[in-house]
Formats: sequence, C-alpha cells, structure tokens
Amino acid sequence: MEKLDQLARLIAQNTDGDGVFETVIPRLSVIRMSKPTEPLHAIHQPAVCIIAQGAKQVMLADEIFRYSPGQYLVVSVDMPVTGQVIEANQEEPYLCLRLDLDLKLLSEMLVDMPAAAGVPAMRKKCIGLSHTTPEFLDAALRLAQLLEKPDEIAYLAPLIERELMFRLLRGDQAEMIRQILAPENRLQQVNRAISWIRQNFSAPFSIEQVAIEARMSTSSLHQHFREVTAMSPLQYQKQLRLQEARRLILGNAMDAATAAHQVGYDSPSQFSREYRRLFGAPPIQDITKLRSEPARYAEA
Repeated sequence: MEKLDQLARLIAQNTDGDGVFETVIPRLSVIRMSKPTEPLHAIHQPAVCIIAQGAKQVMLADEIFRYSPGQYLVVSVDMPVTGQVIEANQEEPYLCLRLDLDLKLLSEMLVDMPAAAGVPAMRKKCIGLSHTTPEFLDAALRLAQLLEKPDEIAYLAPLIERELMFRLLRGDQAEMIRQILAPENRLQQVNRAISWIRQNFSAPFSIEQVAIEARMSTSSLHQHFREVTAMSPLQYQKQLRLQEARRLILGNAMDAATAAHQVGYDSPSQFSREYRRLFGAPPIQDITKLRSEPARYAEA
C-alpha cells in the first residue's frame, strides 16, 4: 500500500480542487473528487485509469465495472459510458491517474512483442478491469513522480510510458488491446465502424454504409458491434448525438432546439424524448441541475 499512498499524495499535490487536470506530461491527467458524483454520461477515449484512493464505477449498457485502489481500468476504443465516483470525502477524496493510450505506440510495440504464454482468452468487450501488479504500479508511480522533476520529463516520460505499455501488453487486458489493433481483425473492423460513426454522427446513414466502411457484412457488423459496445450502431450514433447536444447546451449556451438540429435531429419532440430517456430529465431541467452543482456532475 505504500506505493499507492505515494501515488495518492502526488495526485493530490497536482490538483487545486475537484476535477480533471491535464499535466505537463503528454497524455497524463490527474483527477480529484472530494465527494461522490452523479452518474455522468461521457465518451471515454482509449485510456488506462489507475485509482489511488476512493472508488468509481463505469457502466457500459447493463455491465458495471467497479474499481478501487489496487485496480486499473482499460478502455480500448471510444465508448459512450456512464461514470460515477461512489466513494470520496473531503478527508479522503477520490484520486485517479489517467493515461490516454497512444495507439500508434502500442501498434509499434506489438510488432516486436509476441503474445505472452498463458494470456487470458480474448474477451470481446472494449473495457477491462484488472488488479495492478507491483511492476505496473511502480511504473505508474515513477511516471507521476516526474511531475516533481519537470526537467526530466522530456527524457524519461517516454521511456516510462513505454514501460507501462509493456506491462499493459503483458497483463490481463493484453489480448483485448492486441485484438483491437490487429489488422483485419473483427475488433479492428468494429473500431473502423466506430471511428466512422464518430466522424459522421450528425448525418443520417444506413447500416449498409457503415458495413462498407468497416469491410464487413451487415449481419456480421450488427453481431460484432453489439458484442464489443453492448449497443447497435444506431444506438451508438444516438448516444453521440445526445451527448454532443448536451455539451452544446451546457458549454455554448445554445438553446435545445438549435442544439438538436445541429447534431442531426429533425424533430424537437423526438430529441426531447430521447434526451430525457438518457439523462433523466428534459434539456432545460437537466442543464439547470448541472449548473446548480457542477462538482457533482463533473467528469471524473
């Protein structure tokens, strides 16, 4: 527990309140929350998240991933998830270290790294939860310690990040990472579909068009997309639209009708119905709630 305590202290020292804070180390963020949050719908980008204190849960459709100190979460593709800090207080806040995955680096490393013997069978979901090994935690701690030695970051951070990725590719989630990066693999094809939908979510499309982009048959796309993301391509598009509309209303002070039109809705009433179904309240009530107590609804 000593290294976890050290990591918690470093995270706390590099936050000046609740929220997500980018650091001077590329792709590395530190997160602090001094009380539990409400469920937050967000697009989780590929990353590894290591909790040093407190606890959080991430929900993908009906599956819940609950993690606490001594565990790390890996997300391998851009996914609409619901996250919630469930254990935190002023004396012992939720503290987390997040490193966004450099997929180009991982791909390069895979070329030279044969799969380790005895790795777990490939799971099709794009989210995985594991216990931290001493070696993994040690590398994460040394990366965070560079925040106290800024003159060493340019030289040592890339080396330590590479070591962390090595540990990741030797851990429980190695096969999930390998599958999503392997060329012409089913998960790689689903990832192509995800990327295309993310770029075109505001425009109508047919499932046949997405299947062509993914280089799959429509039936295969439906099956494997749901296996990976726990939703259909059209449900994925709807989540992207609603989350972007929420961001526009909250961050850009845009009215609901304009936001709905901008993300691709032709019917304001349909937008309001689907918005309420996802976020639990119609746009005006939801945004008022978010603005009234931002810390409880902040990204974590």
